[in-house]
Amino acid sequence: MLNLLIIGIIIVSITSLMLIIVNLISKKTSMDREKMSPFECGFDPKSSARLPFSLHFFLIAVIFLIFDVEITLLFPLVMCLKYSSLGNYFIVLFIFITILIMGLLHEWKQGALEWTS
Repeated sequence: MLNLLIIGIIIVSITSLMLIIVNLISKKTSMDREKMSPFECGFDPKSSARLPFSLHFFLIAVIFLIFDVEITLLFPLVMCLKYSSLGNYFIVLFIFITILIMGLLHEWKQGALEWTS
């Protein structure tokens, strides 16, 4: 146990040291207006180069990914059916699906699933 603690301390200290060194020797960029503007052959740009981003679309994509990953966790439960008792299998399956449904209801209650608002 002590060895794991020592190894953990060594890993954290080496990582911290590397982060400090990288921040000290990294090239600092100045936030100059000319450097931050898009370049179009030496002319001023005709329109904004920054397109508006739909935050709501991003949130729905993240919710989809979370539920997609959780659904893929259901597939190994099918394989565990023949190795475990039927009662324990259904208890674990019920708890897992209940957590999924509670998360879905929470997102629905928060209004994250409604596209138009």
